[in-house]
Amino acid sequence: MELTIKSGLPRLPHKKHWQFCVGSGHALLALRADYARQLKFIHDTLGIERVRFHGIFCDDMRTFSDLSMQNAVPGAEQFTEYNFNACGAAYDNVLAAGMKPFVELSFMPEKLARKDEKWPLTGMFFYRPIIAPPADYAAWRDYIGAFVRFLLKRYGAEEVRSWLFEIWNEPDIPYVFFNGSRDEYFRLYAETARAVKAVDPAIRVGGPATSGSKWVSSFLKYCRENGVPVDFVSTHQYAGDPLGGVEDQGDENGQTGSGHEAWLERMRRNAEDLAKTREKTFLAGYRVTSPDKSEITDIPDNLFRKNVVKVKSQAQGLPVYYTEWNENAIFSAYTNDTRKVAAYDVKMALAVAGDVAGSSIWCFSDIFEELHPFVQEFHGGFGMLSQHGIPKPVYYAMKLLADAPDTRIDLGAEAFDGEIGAAAFADESETHIVLFRQKMKNLDLPKEEAVIRLECARKPAGVTVKRIDEDHGNPLKLWEEMGAPEVLSREEIDDLAVRSAVAAEEWPFEWAGGVLTIRAALGVNDVYGFVIR
Repeated sequence: MELTIKSGLPRLPHKKHWQFCVGSGHALLALRADYARQLKFIHDTLGIERVRFHGIFCDDMRTFSDLSMQNAVPGAEQFTEYNFNACGAAYDNVLAAGMKPFVELSFMPEKLARKDEKWPLTGMFFYRPIIAPPADYAAWRDYIGAFVRFLLKRYGAEEVRSWLFEIWNEPDIPYVFFNGSRDEYFRLYAETARAVKAVDPAIRVGGPATSGSKWVSSFLKYCRENGVPVDFVSTHQYAGDPLGGVEDQGDENGQTGSGHEAWLERMRRNAEDLAKTREKTFLAGYRVTSPDKSEITDIPDNLFRKNVVKVKSQAQGLPVYYTEWNENAIFSAYTNDTRKVAAYDVKMALAVAGDVAGSSIWCFSDIFEELHPFVQEFHGGFGMLSQHGIPKPVYYAMKLLADAPDTRIDLGAEAFDGEIGAAAFADESETHIVLFRQKMKNLDLPKEEAVIRLECARKPAGVTVKRIDEDHGNPLKLWEEMGAPEVLSREEIDDLAVRSAVAAEEWPFEWAGGVLTIRAALGVNDVYGFVIR
């Protein structure tokens, strides 16, 4: 790959949309001290402004109680209480980290939930969220109103109006996040949005928070036709486990389920695969039953780019927030801890910058319990940081973008068309070039040379590089060399973080005739960040 960056190329704002927000585990985890420490680190070093998590209304937050939960006396269920203090403690930790909550209104307190034999009451997650619609919408509206009044009293209207309120999470995925149809979600959205606005019309609400960029057009059509307030569009996109394309992919109810027979067949295959697996750890078994699809199938790397453009058009001028995105939606995938995520996230963060108002990488830490609280430090979690705070390759990659100047040199679409891509940024004193070789599989291929030429009026004082490759920014490799211990001492955790840290190195360059030339040989999914002084 050869690229010449001419001095007269157009300059654009470097839109760091991924600093808008970051995802994290469910609300109860936000009460932990280690969660709060890591969140502050992410804010302070990457500049991320908000955090989003599921389950602010889950029963482990104890927001709704009646006396029958403690005393089974007939009639005790009539004595009720709202208690949002745990929600306040979670949001206090977010604000103390220098961030704001991106409020996801989910899931349903059991005492308010509809019981329906067609659907399970709880989702599949470790913390067993209640994913039903409300049994009584009047009771739900009262509950939502009480929650909003609590926030306004605790934080003041000016602060709460600076937050965004998203209604539910991925209601298009049955048995996992919502046990109802698409139309039932639309009603849930309408009732909730109106209840929020009834307390304070200036609070911003939005949805549909779907997977795979789905339902946006039909959701907005419903809102227009029924006078339902909507201030922004939110949706999600992963590359490694696409569950359907844009707009209403699924069965007649707008769902993406594959049916009971397909589920039984999958269970049969899982049982056969488990019987063949020699290592009997929980993690090994989980990886057999939930394989990394990005390594065993051919998944395109441009799904996010394509769908962002479509959703922006469907949104018809409303702000579009991708409140979850990443390379892989498979929890425990080995490659989540590798630089494959780093290369993909850098490439996509740059590629979609012109079409989103803000986005949220899923997620900031392996302090995360959706499917299981794994004991291994590196277990294929989604986090930028391991559960004890060791930065992974994706953290260092986003740090390159965070530290880059606020002016981006327009290199054109061809900068992303090939396997090796580049982005350039400049201010009065420095030019930054981020170089990446991105593939959807971690293939063992020979290194390829990249040659970057930069027109400049005078000879640079020097060039440094920060490398994310097999030997730099790779704590997984160091941990495996230790024998992949399940338990690490505090000293070992600190040592892994120090030895895997990405530091600036002096890099050779050529300069002749007003042109600087940099050469680098990149392995698959390597990311290099050059600074030209």
